[in-house]
Amino acid sequence: MKFRLCILTIFVLLSFLFNIRAEKVFDVKSFGATPSQKNDISKALLAAWKAACSTPGASRILIPEAKYALRDVLLEGPCKGSMVLQIKGTLMAPADPSEHHSQGWITFQHVDHLTISGGNLDGRGKIAWGKNTCRTNVNCKNLPMNLRFDFVTNTIVENLTSRDSKNFHMNLIGCQNFTLQRIKIIAPGDSANTDGIHIGRSNEVNIIDSKIGTGDDCISIGDGSRNIKITGVRCGPGHGISIGSLGKYKNEEPVSGVYVKKCDLINTSNGIRIKSWPGLYSGAATDMHFEDISMNNVSNAILIDQMYCPWNHCNSKASSNVKISKVTFSNIKGTSSTPTIVKLLCSKGLPCEGVELNNINVVYKGPDGPAKSECTNVKPKIGIRTDVLRGC
Repeated sequence: MKFRLCILTIFVLLSFLFNIRAEKVFDVKSFGATPSQKNDISKALLAAWKAACSTPGASRILIPEAKYALRDVLLEGPCKGSMVLQIKGTLMAPADPSEHHSQGWITFQHVDHLTISGGNLDGRGKIAWGKNTCRTNVNCKNLPMNLRFDFVTNTIVENLTSRDSKNFHMNLIGCQNFTLQRIKIIAPGDSANTDGIHIGRSNEVNIIDSKIGTGDDCISIGDGSRNIKITGVRCGPGHGISIGSLGKYKNEEPVSGVYVKKCDLINTSNGIRIKSWPGLYSGAATDMHFEDISMNNVSNAILIDQMYCPWNHCNSKASSNVKISKVTFSNIKGTSSTPTIVKLLCSKGLPCEGVELNNINVVYKGPDGPAKSECTNVKPKIGIRTDVLRGC
C-alpha cells in the first residue's frame, strides 16, 4: 500500500513539473514593448497574444514590472490552449477619452481557460468623469470600461488592482464559471458611473475577498445572471451591492440564485438593494439571499425599490412589471445614516412574494429617529420582530 502511494506521489510530482516546463512564456518586451508612460505597447501585447493563443498547450504572457502606456486592445479567442496574462507592472490608459474607440479599454472575447494575475490598471478617468452626460442624455456616448469580458469561460482574475476607470471597472457579459478573487477597485466616491463589477447574462460567477470603493454600485447584477456568489467583499464608498436595475429593456432574462454573504459596507449611499424600473418591460428576480452583512454608516440599508426612476426617465406612477420573489435578509447588523432601515417598495401590479427578514439589527442614532421601516405591496415573514421593523 505504501509503495503504491509512493508511486502515485511521484507520478503527481512529475506531472506537475511537466506542466510547468510545458508552459511557454511570451514576454511583451520580446515583441517590442518598452516601459514608458508615452510609448503605446498595444501592438506588442496584441502580437504576444496572437503568438500565445495560436500555440498548443499552456501559454503565459508576461508584462514585467514597470509602467506602460496602453491604448484599446481586443484579445480574442478561441485559443489552442489555456492562457495566463501575468501583469507585474502598471498599465496606463489614455487620459483623454477621445483617444478611446471602443467600449472596453482591455477587452477579452471568446476565451476559455483564462487566468489574469496581478498588476495595476490605471484608467486615468478624471477628465472623462466631467464629460459624462449619461445622467441627463439617454443617447450619450459610452465611455470605456477598464476590463471587459465577453463570452469568457472557466476564468480566474486575481490579485489585480483597477483604478479610476472612465466607466465600469469590470464588465462580464455571457460568461460562465468565472472567479474574481482578491481584487481591489479604487475610484473617488463622486466619480460618475464607475460601477466596480457589473455582471450580465452570466452563470456561476464568484467574487471573493475583494475591496471595492467607487462612485457607483460596488457590484451590480443585471438581467440573465444566475448562480452568483459574493463573499468577503468590502464595499465603500459607493452605492452598495445591487441587483438591477431590471425591467428597462425588452426581452430581459430572469435573475436567479444570488448569494451575498459575509460582506462589509462602509459609508455607502445604499446597502443591499434590488431595483427595477416602473411602467416598462417584464422581468423576474428570484432566489436571492443576503446573509451576515455588516454596515457602518450606510443609507438605505435594506432596499427593494420597484419605483427606481433616476433622472425622471420613466413614468414613476406606473407599476413595475418585474416579479420579485424568494428573497431573504438574515443577520444584518451595524449602523445607518438614515432613519428608514428597511424599505421594501414592491410593485402594485406584481407584489413581492416570499420575502423574509431575520435578525435585522441596524441602529440609527441621528436626529430624525427613531429607526423605522417601510413596506409596500409586500408582506414579509419576520423571524424576530424588533422596533426597527415596525411599519412592516
